[in-house]
Amino acid sequence: MSEYALEVRDLRKEYRTRRGLVRAVDGVSFAVRPGEVVGLLGANGAGKTTTLKCLCTLIRPTSGTLRVMGQDAMAHPHRALPRIAAVLEGNRNIYWQLSPRENLEFFAGIQGLPVRAVRPQIHALLDFFRLDAKSDTPARMLSRGMQQKLAIACALVKQTDVVLLDEPTLGLDVQTSFELRGILRQIASGGERTVMLSSHDLAVVQALCDRVIIIHAGRVVTDERVGTLLELFRPRGYRVRLDGALKEPQRRRLEALFPAVTARAEADGGSTVDVEMHEPQTMYDLVDALRQDGAAVRSVERRSRSLEEVFLSLTEQGLAA
Repeated sequence: MSEYALEVRDLRKEYRTRRGLVRAVDGVSFAVRPGEVVGLLGANGAGKTTTLKCLCTLIRPTSGTLRVMGQDAMAHPHRALPRIAAVLEGNRNIYWQLSPRENLEFFAGIQGLPVRAVRPQIHALLDFFRLDAKSDTPARMLSRGMQQKLAIACALVKQTDVVLLDEPTLGLDVQTSFELRGILRQIASGGERTVMLSSHDLAVVQALCDRVIIIHAGRVVTDERVGTLLELFRPRGYRVRLDGALKEPQRRRLEALFPAVTARAEADGGSTVDVEMHEPQTMYDLVDALRQDGAAVRSVERRSRSLEEVFLSLTEQGLAA
């Protein structure tokens, strides 16, 4: 068995356009071990979808190496493709005229799996994705959320080692997105498959993924465990709640002492001040600055950063580089 489920080395993809050469992916490298759940993040045009399409051989790279479960996807795609399934561009990989049951039977069949043998799994998938009541309804008549769930079920019925999910919650309402997130969490927690998940919903990535790979301008900006990344970028930030409004002298004093200060008035007549610090001991400077002008401190609490804030910090650094 290969040490890695996915291995990408120096991947490059270039397009020739009327305006000249466009480099969509510029030397991307990473490796994913079997059973890992990895998030692939990047702004629009960063190269993440191109990378996923190269992995499942929908796009041929300009150069580089791609391996799926040890198989060279460029030299021997017929060996690599049976090991990988993908849900790309939301719900577009299902057949609208077929019912959920027929879609699952079809995708199992093209994988070479006998329909009779996979019928118990098809029944289980329909139940798991809560599609059993609509199992014989044409897919075109299902809601967007049901279509999205069916697309993921069709990827799972293939019983591949690796599953690629590109924006699985895109375009869904809040309730359906939350439900699908719970389903994805169950899939990810099983550890039976290697999952690479691309999403603009960073709360989904933070909840589901062990690691996150961030791509910016076709290059890997960072490849780190989610917990480690959050800890590395954890600011010494505090939220201070005051009785009464923040006075202008207090505001000027805080701005002189700290690099990042935001203050806002609250509906109850009080105010909230958010401060980021370079050194922990400057907490005393903060309290002293407020007390000097007679501010009444109601409470002080530590702030933590979300993956979204970390992502924005890293991509802003990439833009400045």
